[in-house]
Amino acid sequence: MLFRPELHGNHGAVASTHWLASAAGNAMFDRGGNAFDAAAAAAFVIQVVEPHQNGPAGDVPIMVHDGATGRVKVICGQGPMPRAATPDAIRERGLSGIPGSGLLAASVPGAFSAWMTLLRDHGRLTVADVLEPAVDYAEKGFPVLPRAALMIEALAPLFREHWTESGATYLHHGAAPAAGARLRNPALARTFRRIVVEASAATADRQGQADAAIRTFHEGFVAEAIDAFLATAEVLDSTGRPQKGLLTGEDLASWRPTAEPAVSLEYRGRRVHKPGPWSQGPVFLQQLSLLAGFDLGAMEFAGPDHLHTVIESAKLAFADREAWYGDPDHADVPLSALLDPGYAAARRALITAEASAELRPGSPDGRTPWIPPLLEATAGPDGPEWRAELANGVPTVLRQTSARSDTTCVSACDHEGNMVVATPSGGWLKSSPVVPGLGFPLGTRGQMAWLAEGHNNCLAPGKRPRTTLSPTLVSTGDGRPYLAFGTPGGDQQDQWTLNFFVNHVDFGMSPQQAVEAAAFHSEHVPTSFAPRQFRALVVKAEEGVPAATVAELGRRGHLVESVPAMTLGKVCATGPDATGGVFAAASPRGAQCYGMVR
Repeated sequence: MLFRPELHGNHGAVASTHWLASAAGNAMFDRGGNAFDAAAAAAFVIQVVEPHQNGPAGDVPIMVHDGATGRVKVICGQGPMPRAATPDAIRERGLSGIPGSGLLAASVPGAFSAWMTLLRDHGRLTVADVLEPAVDYAEKGFPVLPRAALMIEALAPLFREHWTESGATYLHHGAAPAAGARLRNPALARTFRRIVVEASAATADRQGQADAAIRTFHEGFVAEAIDAFLATAEVLDSTGRPQKGLLTGEDLASWRPTAEPAVSLEYRGRRVHKPGPWSQGPVFLQQLSLLAGFDLGAMEFAGPDHLHTVIESAKLAFADREAWYGDPDHADVPLSALLDPGYAAARRALITAEASAELRPGSPDGRTPWIPPLLEATAGPDGPEWRAELANGVPTVLRQTSARSDTTCVSACDHEGNMVVATPSGGWLKSSPVVPGLGFPLGTRGQMAWLAEGHNNCLAPGKRPRTTLSPTLVSTGDGRPYLAFGTPGGDQQDQWTLNFFVNHVDFGMSPQQAVEAAAFHSEHVPTSFAPRQFRALVVKAEEGVPAATVAELGRRGHLVESVPAMTLGKVCATGPDATGGVFAAASPRGAQCYGMVR
């Protein structure tokens, strides 16, 4: 029995992590827009209504399937680190790592201009059209999600005493809003309105207006406000003391989003596309490459063989992520070797009937792998709750141990064969203080870079930190659009979406069935967020996983922790259906994701 119906339409489909965003995206079809306009409008609304998970100064990879050409590409909305960002610049402050909060970890904002790039190159509507719903919700208000209210409550003392601009934005007379209360962000509404005015004044040309919006953000009043703030601000962060940032207006002015080819792999007759190794995207492909040697469909669904095989494959693939991934413009990432069938076969031979307790990166092209030293998971620091929140770079409330859902997702498709999916993140309200006058904070993606020289993900000026953001786009063997999906979840994104994809392809479930099936993941591999911890052998499994499976996994050496049903992931998916129409599927987890079709 499904919690949500199978949604099918004729014209377009949107699925996202917030119902208001899906509705805004769906409305773009009625204005003559396509899937790209719909996704952009939905994403800008999510920047407003999910401020605890993302914002305009965050980051995003956008996967694009152009229906007219059949081409797939990635718009990289992951900004690089500032020119002044070096390991020595961090160590000179007496630090052994990059904080997960404050200003030191700020990279160049990428999300806003990435969406404008999509609109310019693939959309049909104007900047004013796609920003209108976001402006409306920022100005008139929106109901605060329960998790956003919980986060604001946890951080309220910090906002009152230290991050006062955040207090002015998220608190009402010094108090946190209750879940469901109407929250407004007039400063963000003014920012978006001014961008629209300046873009419209620059030219009557639709594409030129999108370019003007990008310039306004990276060289105009937005960049000027960020530059002025960081020039003098010293902000309390997870180090326990105020720190200045490294980002400048020049860093913003010198960067623009880029479009690049996707990385892809064939699996069971489908072509699966992911962002490059500046994200964790290829780890999804590495898992598929390993699983291709097993007949998953012949295994009992949610049985011990199914879960054990997927978990052990994930551990091998993610170990390679830790050893080898990084910005390929600055590091020699052996991606072809990592995705080579022969390499996968050798790695697959390491999987036995017992759980491995080791972290085992491979040696692609005969290279020697290296993972910098890791920390065992420990309790948070003593003191008030907000200090523990600052110490952990994950954008979720730590007391919600089984329901982490950082990041957001937008997926859209239309009857013309256009498909797009993205996982916007960064610039959340827990990351750093709101920039005065703008209504949003900066991101802290730099926390994911190492200070260990020689590692592919070592911090360097102008280099993208390797992120966890990882949407997935799938085409048929002959290049036709098939699926566009993603989920919030930080490091778990490419485990929860793998479950969804395997459920659909190997076990024959419909997209909505695959979204709702019991989920699980391994915590054996280190997190990418400060303070970089791992839990060897630990597997989290929803209560829907059979007790017999849990018992057998324990016998094989896994440490299984049961979590409440429907708490792991929020997969959103769209695509063409078998009848010539379109479909949308959205997870009921968290009671906020919705799909809509027209």
